[in-house]
This record gives sequence, structure tokens and C-alpha cells, in this order.
Amino acid sequence: MGRKESRTGNLRNTLLALVLLSPALLLFLLFVVIPVVQAGYYSAFEWNGMGPATQFHGAKNFVRMFGDRIFRTALLNTLEVVAVSLVVQLPLAFFFALLVGRRKTPGEFTFRSIYFFPYVLAEIVTGIIWKFIYHPRFGLPTVLARLVTGSQMEIGLLGDPNLAFSAILVVVVWKYIGFHMILYIAGLQGVPKELEDAAVVDGATNSQVIWNVIIPSIRNTIIISAFLAVIGSFNIFDVVWALGQGGPVHSTETLVTYLYNFGFRRFAFGYGSAVAVVIFALCFVFNLFYQRYIVGGQRNA
Repeated sequence: MGRKESRTGNLRNTLLALVLLSPALLLFLLFVVIPVVQAGYYSAFEWNGMGPATQFHGAKNFVRMFGDRIFRTALLNTLEVVAVSLVVQLPLAFFFALLVGRRKTPGEFTFRSIYFFPYVLAEIVTGIIWKFIYHPRFGLPTVLARLVTGSQMEIGLLGDPNLAFSAILVVVVWKYIGFHMILYIAGLQGVPKELEDAAVVDGATNSQVIWNVIIPSIRNTIIISAFLAVIGSFNIFDVVWALGQGGPVHSTETLVTYLYNFGFRRFAFGYGSAVAVVIFALCFVFNLFYQRYIVGGQRNA
């Protein structure tokens, strides 16, 4: 009798869980699973988005994609965004979090607001603002160069294929550094002050306290921050598009701008679907790797 009641209770709990999860599962099915399956299907066709897809091309879209120099540029640019986010943006965010979140300091709220303000701005607004800052005639680089050299030179960073993407990377770091700073500040709130005080009493320097006490204590926060930075880098679009739409001469293309330029704008939806599949595959593989070796390693530590 006890086992029967236990099974009935488990079945009831399972049904209740399914009922409660069904809205979320339905949304996940409609907006994630079905679009991914559709993209995989259409990636095998030459399709302009009008009517049914009938011109089956197999893997030709993928062969064309990886043979395209512009796609390789977009892939390298996206990986560069990932590298800059991990190597520059996150350490700077952690540094600012230590400045305004580790100890109570005068003006703490003001400084937090200043650092976080860029993240509040819409991406397209950020792009427009920095387009004015980079303006070749009256932008900040031109003004500074004229003050230093005394000449009437003009610096058009966004018009130089060799410098445009570096200029965009500066905007990306500026835009998202506040978000990661807030994450680190939240993590610092959970570090017991007694641990830091004990380390100082034992003779640890400030850098040793940060490296041996604070960083291990907020390791989970760092893991989440790095994961969000990488996934966000693979999907970056608005800022890049507002600053140059992938130009000049496609030097600032990322994977998503490449998808939009060579898929949607040219009505090559089959080819665009192939690009979307590659982006999804990269994010999915990274997620599996991260869950297995980073998050899983943290749990086993």
C-alpha cells in the first residue's frame, strides 16, 4: 500500500511539474526549437524567401560560406570581440568593481551610476553617439590630434579599413563594461569581510588578498560573467551596424552582420539560414564545452 501511494504521489508531482512548465516549454518550442529546425532545413536550399523551397543544394551553401573571404573576416572579427571581452573588458570591470564595491567610499553610488550608464543606453543609440565622437571633421580623435600637432588634420577611424574595427572594439568595451562591473559588485557583497581581515593580519598584501581571497570567493560570478561575455560577442550586431554596417569594404563584419548583409538584404534566405546554423553551432559547442569543463570542473573542485 505504501509503495502504491508513493507511486501515485510521484505521478501527481510529475504531472503538476509538466503543467507548471508547459507555458515555458511551449515558448521554448515555438521560439527556439522550431526556428533552429527550420534554419537547418532551409540551409540546404537556394531559397529567396518567396514560396516553397524547391532548389535543393545540399551542403553548397556551407561550402560557399567557408570559401568566402568576407565570411572568414567576419568570423575572425567575432573571435576578436570574444578575446577583447575576456582579456580587456572583464578585467577592467573587475577593477572598477573593486574600486566602488569593495569598501564604502564617498560618492560610491555616483560612480556606479556613471560606469553603468553606457549599458542602459540602447545599442543603436550608443552607435549613433560614437559615430559623432568618431566624426572625421569634429570628432574627438580629430580634435585631440589638432591640439597636439597644431595642424588641420582629420582622422576618420571608421573610414579606415585597418582601424575601423579597433575603434568599434573600444565602443563595445565601453558599452558593456558596466554590466559586468555590476555582476562583480554583487559577487563582492558575498565575500565575508572577516576573510580579508584575517588575510591582512597574516601579512598578505592587497594584491594577495585580491588574488587568493576575493577571486576564489567570487569564482562563480566570474564564470557567469565570462559565459555571458562570450555568448554576447557571438551575437553582437546593433553597435557594429550603427557604426558602419560592416564597412568599409566589409572590414568590420561580424557573423551576425554578415548574416544580415548576405542573407536578408540580398533575399538569400537559404544562404542566411546556413550562416545562422553555423552561429548556432558555435554557441552550442561553446556552451557544451563550458558546462562540461568550466562549470563541471568548478562543481567537482
